[in-house]
Amino acid sequence: MAKPIALAADHGGFELKEAVKAHLKELGLEYIDFGTHSTDSVDYPDMAVPACDAVVNGQCEKALLFCGTGVGISMAANKIKGIRACCCSDPPPQRRQRPVHGRPRRGCRLGLPAGGSLPEYRV
Repeated sequence: MAKPIALAADHGGFELKEAVKAHLKELGLEYIDFGTHSTDSVDYPDMAVPACDAVVNGQCEKALLFCGTGVGISMAANKIKGIRACCCSDPPPQRRQRPVHGRPRRGCRLGLPAGGSLPEYRV
C-alpha cells in the first residue's frame, strides 16, 4: 500500500488545500493533513516543518504545501535537510518537479487566485 501524501498550508493556502483534499479523497488517495484547519492567520513554517519531517522520516511519500503565493512555504520547506521544494503555479513546472534521479521533490502551490481554480488541474 502506498504511503499517504502530507498536506500543509498557511491561512492563504487553506482553501486550496481543502479543495485538494476533496480531490484526493475522490481519487481514493490517502493523505495526512498537517494544518492549518481554518483561515485564521498562522505562520507557514509551523505547518511546513511537520509535513516535511513526515516525508523525511518516511511516514509520507511526498508533500503538497500551500500558501498565498507558494513562495514562502517553499522557502520554509527548503530549509529542511532532505527536502527540495519548488513553487508550482501551472502544469509545466509541476510535471518537471516529479522525481529526478530517484529523489522525490515536494510541490508548493499558491492559494486560490481570484475567481477560483480547479485543484485537480494542479494535483
